[in-house]
Amino acid sequence: MKIRRLLIANRGEIARRVIRSAHAMGIETVAVYSQADAQALHVREATMACALGGLASADSYLRIDKLLAAAVAAGADAVHPGYGFLSENAEFAQAVADAGLVWVGPPAQSIRALGNKASAKHLAQARGVPCLPGYQGEDQSDERLVAEATRMGFPVMVKAAAGGGGRGMRLVTEPGLLPGAVQSARSEAQAAFGSGELLLERALLAPRHLEIQLFADSHGSCIHLGERDCSVQRRHQKIIEETPSPAVGEALRKRMGACAVELALAAGYVGAGTVEFLVEDGSFYLMEMNTRLQVEHPVTEAVTGLDLVQWQLLVAQGEPLPLAQHEVTFSGHAIEVRLCAEDENFIPQSGVVQAFCEPLGPRFDHALFEGMMVSPLYDSMLGKLITHAPTREQAIDLLIGALDRLQVLGLPTNRRFLAACLDHGDFRAGQALIPFLQVQGDAIRVSLQKQEQDVFLASGLSALYPAAHGVNAPAGGLACPYPRPLRLSHRGKPLSLRVREAADGLLEVESEGRTERTNRPAATSVKLENGRWHVQSGAVDLFIEDVSFEAAGATARGAGAGELRAPFNGKVIAVKVAAGMQVARGDTLLVIESMKLEHALAATRDAVAEAVHVEPGQQVATSQVLVTFHAQS
Repeated sequence: MKIRRLLIANRGEIARRVIRSAHAMGIETVAVYSQADAQALHVREATMACALGGLASADSYLRIDKLLAAAVAAGADAVHPGYGFLSENAEFAQAVADAGLVWVGPPAQSIRALGNKASAKHLAQARGVPCLPGYQGEDQSDERLVAEATRMGFPVMVKAAAGGGGRGMRLVTEPGLLPGAVQSARSEAQAAFGSGELLLERALLAPRHLEIQLFADSHGSCIHLGERDCSVQRRHQKIIEETPSPAVGEALRKRMGACAVELALAAGYVGAGTVEFLVEDGSFYLMEMNTRLQVEHPVTEAVTGLDLVQWQLLVAQGEPLPLAQHEVTFSGHAIEVRLCAEDENFIPQSGVVQAFCEPLGPRFDHALFEGMMVSPLYDSMLGKLITHAPTREQAIDLLIGALDRLQVLGLPTNRRFLAACLDHGDFRAGQALIPFLQVQGDAIRVSLQKQEQDVFLASGLSALYPAAHGVNAPAGGLACPYPRPLRLSHRGKPLSLRVREAADGLLEVESEGRTERTNRPAATSVKLENGRWHVQSGAVDLFIEDVSFEAAGATARGAGAGELRAPFNGKVIAVKVAAGMQVARGDTLLVIESMKLEHALAATRDAVAEAVHVEPGQQVATSQVLVTFHAQS
């Protein structure tokens, strides 16, 4: 049947992406939204919108009953799940079909067979698809998991059987670390996917992560659209994806593609899907199959010239695949990076986007706008930048340039970190494997901090004293021609200055016994809370504080030396410290869940806890005091 009105059971950039293709096909769209997303772009751009109520995913985007009620109320005849949330939920797929609606995805029985990693491995092994040794049994007791890990030998990977995205995944290198890893992975998997089922696999320590994009129709045809290399990851989550892989030739591509198609056909698959493999020394092993459209589908679209969302809708209408395998062609090289609201240590952040300017040229799938509140309730990804060029080197250069021009001010993002990864020698040489960031991450951070330090003074002065007094100018600016004392801090290190505005518009700056005249560099800045500024000077991002009115001793000591503060908004899920307890540096004190991930907060020094100010289940805000410690003599 022809789809007339499509409900999109998702949010953000993927909802906008589906809206774009649907409207191009003449299909009306229905957006759904939580209370947090009432002003979101996908709500404005859809033909109509339905409120789900609630803030958290569990009260909105994960409520099958609310989504079906919205579809009925809006007169929709089809549902597209996007990715994440309920996109790989067999019960949702079945409920949509039972309601007489078209499900834009594989049948529920295929999701059950392939969406669970354990059942997918059983099916793959029966069809001769290479798999790593492991355990995916019904006995989920800690004792059985320990015994199986001991049998197969370390290192092992603990994985959530349901879902993906790196959640519920832990690398365990020695036996003593396994019980804690199992407990943590099970808790995270239960929170993210509603299932604490785990499996074990023998771990490969330095493989590539490659995946095959496939498409199947309801007429028995299934083809693949080449591979994507997704090896650059943090927290087992991809941040850079490209096609073709610099390590794949035609023979390996053909073998992997054939295995992916065989697995899909064995499960009676229909629609878009991705089969993921680990590849090492020319051998490949099944990781899992994602029974949905992938975040990184734009790079495949770039090199094939196809619209994969359009294909999803055509197949859901019962139409055959538009192309046969021999008709698929590839052109050039495409790379995608995931822009995330996170700091350089990959900790998710939330806040208001106060300034936003997207670069001209590359494709940018996003849902950003000035004034947007980035919520801690959802995933930290803000958007995806994609470049396509005749060669890999050209695609890299275009993407670095686009990241340099992109402006997202008001909260930390990984913009500069992504550019540094792309420009790293190992990545340019096509040698970035899964451990790339584990090995090179610290050096990349040091390099970025050096760039910040080089522009710190000029950027701080430009933010506080812009040449053209506008909305960012401090009240009164430099009110008199006499030097004004000023103390700026960057990464907790203050610098004392005396600043005077000269007659020619230059700034006369006295620092550490030297006086220099300097111009204000071109910089974009926004003022945050507590005298903080977010500045983008050229391609460099940095956060600066005006600490002129703080006691020098307090600033030098560092804020919060006797307390533990929340580094981001989130929900406290575990408290492992109590008043009066002696803690050692590195001890886990609390665990906070933010943007679907669990983060352990550790003691930064040996101390005695004076008071604990939060309890499990409590929501906390960035910089909120969690634990205070007795003063050390």
